[in-house]
Amino acid sequence: MHAFFFGLGFSSQAAVTNLRIGSHTVSISGTVRSADKAQMLTRSGIDAHVFDGTAPGATLGPSLRDASHVILSIAPGPDGDSALLHHRADLDAATNLEWLCYYSTVGVYGDFGGAWIDESAPLVPRNERSDRRVLAEQAWRDYAAQRGVPLTILRLAGIYGLGRSTFDKLREGTSRRVVKSGQVFNRIHVDDIGRVTALAAEARLDGTFNLGDDEPAPPQEVIAHAAAMLGVEPPPEIPFETAEMTPMQRSFYADNKRVSNAAIKQALGIELLYPTYREGLAAIYQKEQA
Repeated sequence: MHAFFFGLGFSSQAAVTNLRIGSHTVSISGTVRSADKAQMLTRSGIDAHVFDGTAPGATLGPSLRDASHVILSIAPGPDGDSALLHHRADLDAATNLEWLCYYSTVGVYGDFGGAWIDESAPLVPRNERSDRRVLAEQAWRDYAAQRGVPLTILRLAGIYGLGRSTFDKLREGTSRRVVKSGQVFNRIHVDDIGRVTALAAEARLDGTFNLGDDEPAPPQEVIAHAAAMLGVEPPPEIPFETAEMTPMQRSFYADNKRVSNAAIKQALGIELLYPTYREGLAAIYQKEQA
C-alpha cells in the first residue's frame, strides 16, 4: 500500500498512525502547507510535499502517480477541490489507484431541530462552507465513477483529541459555556477517525458514511464534565441570545441534529474506541498525566 494524503493534518496523521500499525509495508506520502512542516514529517519517515491549494505542488506529482490509496483532507475553496483542480492529471496517471477517501463534514445536512438523522437525510447546508462540501463530495463521486475505483466519503463530526480538547480551552481560559435550549453537537475522537480510515482503506470500502460518536451532547455539559475532571470550576453559563460570537461561531449553532453512526459501524463490523465524550476525555486525560 502506498497511501497519499492531501492534507497531513490532525485527522490524517491519526490515520497514518493506524495504517502503520496495520501494515509493515505501507508507505506514506502527502502534503502540508509549509516547508518547515514538510521537513518535520520527512524526519518521521513520511514523504512530505508542500501544497497550499492555490497552485500545483511542485514536487508531489511522482508520489501521487505511484499511490494506491488517496485520502483527501483539504477543505474546498470557492473554485472547488484543490486536489482535483491542480492534480487531476497526476491522479489520472496513478495506474495503481485502488481506493479514494474524502473527509467531508456533517455540516452538509444543515438543521434538523435536534432530530436523529442518517445518511439518507436530505442535504440542506446552511452556510457557504458546507455548500462547498456538498459540491466537493459529488465531484469526487464523479471522479471515482470515472476511474472505476471505490470511494469512501466520511462525514466527520466535530473533531477532538489530545492537544485539541475541552481541557486545553479550560486551561487557556478561553472556554465558554454558551447555552442554547435543545442544542446538541456531534463530535468524534481523532483516534476513531484514524482507525476507521485505516480499516476502510484495507477493505477498500465504498459509500458515504457519517462518523460521529454515539451520544451527541449539549456543549455546556461537555465543558462541565471536563472541568470536574480537572477539579476546576466550569465557566459560567451564557445565554446564546446574549453571547458575543463571530459570525462563524454563531453559524455552528444554526445546525442542530443528532447524526447516526450505525452505517459505518455495520460496514466495518466495529464499535467506536470512544463511544461518548466521557470515554474520549478520560483517554486524553490519562495520556496527559502519563
